Amino acid sequence: MSSQATVTRDAVTLDPVTLAVLKGRLEQIADEMDATLYRSAFNPTIAEAKDACHGIYHATTGDTLVQGTSGLPIFVGAMAFAVRAVISKVEREGGLQENDTFIFNDPYEGGTHLNDFRLVRPIFRDGKLFCWMASVGHWLDIGGNVAGSYNPKAVESFQEGVRIPVVKLISAGTMNNDIIEILSANSRVPMSNWGDLNGQLNALDLGEKRLGALLGEYGPATVDAAFEAFSNRAEALMRSAIASIPDGNYSFEDVLDNDGITDEMLTVALDLTISGDTMALDFSRSTQSAQGPINISRSTTIAACYVALKHIFTEVPANAGCLRPISFNIVDNSLLGANAPKPVAGYTETILRLIGVVLGAIAQADPARATAAPFGTINALSLAGYRADHKRWVMFSFFGGGLGGNPMSDGLNHANNPISTATIPPVEILEAAYPVMFTQWALRPDSAGAGTHRGGVGSVYELELLTGADVALLGERGRRAPFGVVGGESAALNRFSWQTEDGGEAVPPMASKITDLRLKPGKRIRLETPGGGGWGDPHGRDPDKVLHDVRLGFVSTSQAEALYGVVLGADGEIDHEATDKLRKGVAA
Repeated sequence: MSSQATVTRDAVTLDPVTLAVLKGRLEQIADEMDATLYRSAFNPTIAEAKDACHGIYHATTGDTLVQGTSGLPIFVGAMAFAVRAVISKVEREGGLQENDTFIFNDPYEGGTHLNDFRLVRPIFRDGKLFCWMASVGHWLDIGGNVAGSYNPKAVESFQEGVRIPVVKLISAGTMNNDIIEILSANSRVPMSNWGDLNGQLNALDLGEKRLGALLGEYGPATVDAAFEAFSNRAEALMRSAIASIPDGNYSFEDVLDNDGITDEMLTVALDLTISGDTMALDFSRSTQSAQGPINISRSTTIAACYVALKHIFTEVPANAGCLRPISFNIVDNSLLGANAPKPVAGYTETILRLIGVVLGAIAQADPARATAAPFGTINALSLAGYRADHKRWVMFSFFGGGLGGNPMSDGLNHANNPISTATIPPVEILEAAYPVMFTQWALRPDSAGAGTHRGGVGSVYELELLTGADVALLGERGRRAPFGVVGGESAALNRFSWQTEDGGEAVPPMASKITDLRLKPGKRIRLETPGGGGWGDPHGRDPDKVLHDVRLGFVSTSQAEALYGVVLGADGEIDHEATDKLRKGVAA
C-alpha cells in the first residue's frame, strides 16, 4: 500500500486511569524494544553498555511522543530531528509505503556522530500513517582513519568514517542488500555491525507488533489523544518548573581542553534568561569554530540541553512537550551548530560541557538546585590489532568517574556520565571479548571535589595488551577540572598514560587526546578519571563523614586536613581540638 496521508481523528477525552494505563503500556513497548536490542546486539557498547534508544514519534512533526526508561536521554531531542529528516525526504520524494524502513547516520541531519545508526519506520493504521518508530544504536566501527571511528585528529568527517544519508534499507518489506554490502565494505568489523543492524530491525518488528495490538485494543483515536495529553502535560510541568526560578539573566561558561589539533582551550558559554514560565538559552558567546572533532550539530546541542534540564526538573516527562517553553540561540556552522563536513566524533565531550554550563547557570539562579560538575568525559578509548589467528579485533569502550555533589547528598562514585542511562562495560565482558587483561579497576583516591557534600570519587583503569595494538583516546578534563558550586572545590584532572619501551611512563602532549600510538604485547595503559565537583564549603562537612571517607580510602589523611580541616591523630581517630582550631583558622 502506498499512502502518505495521516490518520485524522475526532477529539477524545481520556480519564486519568486510562491515561495512566496507556502511558505504562506505551513506555513498556519502548522498553521491550530496548531489551530486544540489548539481548541481540553483537557489540558490547550496545549489549552491555546500552548505548541505544527506541521511541515513538509524531506522524507529521516527528516530535518525541514516548521513549523507554532505559534508552539514552541524549537521543530524546536528537531523534526527533532524525525522524524529521526522514519526513522531509518523504515530502520531497514521495513513495512512502507500509513496511518501509529508513537507515542513516548523518550527524548533521538529526544525528550525533557517525557511529550512531538510526533506523526509522513508518507505522500505518487502516492504510494511513499513524506514527513513526525509531531505533538508534552505537555501531563499533564504520571506517575512517582510526579503528572504532573516534579519530582525535580528524579535521573533516571523511576522516571519521562513512556517512550515510537518509536511504531506504527496506522498501515495502524487501531488503536492499546493496546498502548492506556498502556498510559491510566500510567497516573493520562488518559482522559486528551486521549483528547490531539485525538487533535493531528485530526491535522495530517487536515494537510494531506491540503497538498494533494496543491500537487494536484501544483504537487509534484514543492512543492519539494519549500522545497529545502526554506532550501537553510535559509542557505544563516544564512551564511550572521554570516559573519557580526567579526571573533574570544568568551566565556561566566552561572550557574544553583543546580540539585535538591546536592545544588551545575552547569556550562553551551560556547566557540563560528566565521570564515567567519561559526560558531562553543563548550560546552565541561560545567559541565559533573548532578544527578538530569536538563540533556538534544544532540538534545535538538542543538534545544536550534537554538532558541537563531533565536532571534539574526530574518530574518532567521525557517527550517533546518539555521543550516548547524553551528557545535557543545557536550560531549556525559553529562549534555548537556544526554543518558538514566538520568532524563530530567527539560530540560526547562537548555535550558534557554543555550540560555543565546549564547546571552552572541554574545554580546561580537558584542555589537550592545547584549541582556541581560531573567528571565530564567519556574517555573514548579505541584499541585495535590482530589476534594470533590473524583475525582483526577492535575494542571501543568508555569509562566512569565521579558525579557532582548536590544539595541533598554526595555525588555518586564510579558512575557513568549524566548524558545517558548507559552503563560502563563490565571488565569480564571486555576481557572475554578482546585480548586485553585489566590489572586494575578501582576507585581513585583524592579525586573527588571537596565540599559539604563531596563529589563522587573517580576511577583508575589499567590494562595490559595481550597482542600488539593501535591505541587512540578522545577524552577531556585534562586541563580544566570539574568545578564545584556554592563554595565546593574542583575535582582532580583526568590523566592518561602508557608504558614506554624503556619501562618509563608517557602522557599525551594534548593531555586528553592521542592517536597514532602503537604498543607492543605486554605494555600497559592507565586511565585515571576525575571525580565530581564538590557542593558547599568543605569545612561544613561532618568530621565523622570525613573520617569515614579516609577509612574507605576515598580521601587521604593529608587532604582531610588541607581541604576539610579535619586533623587525624596517630591512632587514626579525629583530633577534635586540633580540628576545631584549624577550622576556626587558628594554627594547631
